[in-house]
This record gives sequence, C-alpha cells and structure tokens, in this order.
Amino acid sequence: MSTRRKVTLKSSDGKVFEVEEDVIIQSQTIKHLIEDDCADDGISLANVTGEILDKVIVYCKQHAECKKNAEKSGYKDNEELKKEDHCKNHERFMKVDQETLYDLISASSYLNIKSLMNICCQKVADMIKGKKLDEIRKTLNIKNDFTPEEEEQIRKDHQWAFA
Repeated sequence: MSTRRKVTLKSSDGKVFEVEEDVIIQSQTIKHLIEDDCADDGISLANVTGEILDKVIVYCKQHAECKKNAEKSGYKDNEELKKEDHCKNHERFMKVDQETLYDLISASSYLNIKSLMNICCQKVADMIKGKKLDEIRKTLNIKNDFTPEEEEQIRKDHQWAFA
C-alpha cells in the first residue's frame, strides 16, 4: 500500500501541520511551491495563524472529500452533488464570528484558494443583503469619512443604488 505524500505547513504562530498533498494543493500558492520543489523543508505561512490554518485545512479536506464522492457516484461534472454536499458543509463551516471570517478571507487570498474565497465573500454578501447604508457601515465596521456635501453628491450621482 502506497503512502500519500504529506506536506508540512508552519503557521505564523509556530504551529505545525502535516497535510496530504492532494488535499492542500487546492491552494494554488502551495501547489506552485510544491511544483517548484520549495516544500521539502516545510512551507512557512507568515500571514496565516494556526487557528485559521486549521480551519483552512478542514475546508480543503471537506472540499476534496466532496469531489471524491462526486467522482465515485459517477457524476461527470459533479455539479448536482457539489450543490447538495457543499451547501451542507459550507453552512456548517461558515458558522464563524466576523473576525474569523475576515481572517479566512485574508488566508484564502494569500493561499489562493478560490472556492474558499467564494464562500467567504458570499457570507459577507449575505450579512449586508437588504441593509441600508448605515447598517452596512455598522455591520462591517466602516467609518464614514465623507463630508455631508460629498455624501449628498454621491447620492445624487448614484440614485439607483440608494432606491
């Protein structure tokens, strides 16, 4: 029985993770480092904490498992299975506080994991959907740095967005 190749990942706070290569290559950043033979001594991820890296690995494992199940089930493009499984997994996975969500967005960008970035951004979109401008600012902790005159001009120029 052959053993799967493992990749060592080191978080910014010194935590070490051993992850199967076929799981973690969902990260284009890590995939390129492996292809360029830069992963033999481990990969240091200066912009990702251990807590967030652990969550990213969980996501990648779930995503890889879903893909494997789709292939076993004979789905050619696996869209139907992905929709069913991903919705359940993503819903559970995305039950995080706002700070963790932003850290996941940052990590998915740094690691270049498009599918993770997509579900994180969808979560943010769901958080602000249907809210008024002031509510969005409060939800996302955005300071209004426009003068009243500038804000009035923006509202005039973009009336369609404020209807």
